[in-house]
Amino acid sequence: MIVLVPFVRKAFSLSDGASLLAAIIVLAIMILPSIIKVSIAALEAVPKEYEDASLALGATPVETYFRVSVPAAKSGIAAAVVLGVGRAIGEAMAVMMVAGNVANMPSLFGSVRFLTTAIASEMSYSAGLQRQALFSIALVLFLFIMLINAVLNFFLKKDKEG
Repeated sequence: MIVLVPFVRKAFSLSDGASLLAAIIVLAIMILPSIIKVSIAALEAVPKEYEDASLALGATPVETYFRVSVPAAKSGIAAAVVLGVGRAIGEAMAVMMVAGNVANMPSLFGSVRFLTTAIASEMSYSAGLQRQALFSIALVLFLFIMLINAVLNFFLKKDKEG
């Protein structure tokens, strides 16, 4: 917040650097290490015999990596992406600080309020219809994660059958 928001303000000549762009950068920095770590673990779990057989058949190391190791670790890499997206959706406080936390229509250089931020900031004092709206937001987020998982499972199962 101390470094990124002023940088965005100066780089794009904005009145305020707290924006959707700053939130995107923060989320990318926060989720990429976990995605990379889980993906590397999936790639390291590929049996060494697969790679040795590919190299013995005359494939280059790059071909072996992209045509043997990555397809063999595809489900682990997909799981890493799902975990990263789930973490990005759940990161309310970090996003709240750099996105401006203002209920506006989203624009790349404008202040925005994310759904998780709305839940985190308003749940303590909500009642009645507002509380029901917050639970509806939570339901939408839950359905969004379920949709991502369903689409991913569909494509992974389709590749196994084909």
